[in-house]
Amino acid sequence: MPRIDLNCDLGEGAGQDAGLMPLVTSASIACGAHAGDEATMRATVELALRHGVAIGAHPGFADREHFGRRELPVTPAGVHQLVLTQTRALQAVARACGGNVAYVKPHGALYNIAARDAALARAVAEAVYAADPRLILFGLSGSRLIEAGRARGLKVAREGFADRTYQPDGSLTPRAQPGAMIEDCHAAVAQVCQMVTEGTVTAGDGSRVPLAADTVCLHGDGRYAVEFATQLRAALQRAGIAFGPPGDR
Repeated sequence: MPRIDLNCDLGEGAGQDAGLMPLVTSASIACGAHAGDEATMRATVELALRHGVAIGAHPGFADREHFGRRELPVTPAGVHQLVLTQTRALQAVARACGGNVAYVKPHGALYNIAARDAALARAVAEAVYAADPRLILFGLSGSRLIEAGRARGLKVAREGFADRTYQPDGSLTPRAQPGAMIEDCHAAVAQVCQMVTEGTVTAGDGSRVPLAADTVCLHGDGRYAVEFATQLRAALQRAGIAFGPPGDR
């Protein structure tokens, strides 16, 4: 039976975490930089533990005005420090709650930069390894970040997106461009099923691009995020696709 991890960005103040948590298998929790604070980290970790959901650190740029989605000038040393500091902060909260952080997934602009810049990807991988070499590194499928994680000896999870469209080179369509977000649940389900069963995604120009996905991202800040996640999970179940975090494989 095909199997996929459903991960969702949570602890970001969107107010939908309680409805989303039962629908996903991995929770990427904001670590106090682009969103969240110690209290929201604790609340989200406790919610994840109640539902048996894998806990992940979701470090990003400390740019709350732009929600960590604006690319900022940064050095490899700076990236290493922000990823390590934020991951360790969530690890401390998780331990205090009786849980453990299982993976790290960079957020927003940091994620996109690390997907294409080899030096910054290495900095992320080194920081994750320093936090705990047993952590899984989530990154865009086919990206520099996946390469860097493997080279550092980390277990990686190749990520696809249910609600984002793709370019012919396998990159995500920039959010500023029209059609970057998929708002129709049927289209999202078709995209995820194609990823899981065929290992491809259809780009905006109609071409089929190879894309292997171990985990699929659902964004938790959309207006209809809970409804979208409910419909997506039900449709994937009807398609015979099972769910579970990458660490359970």
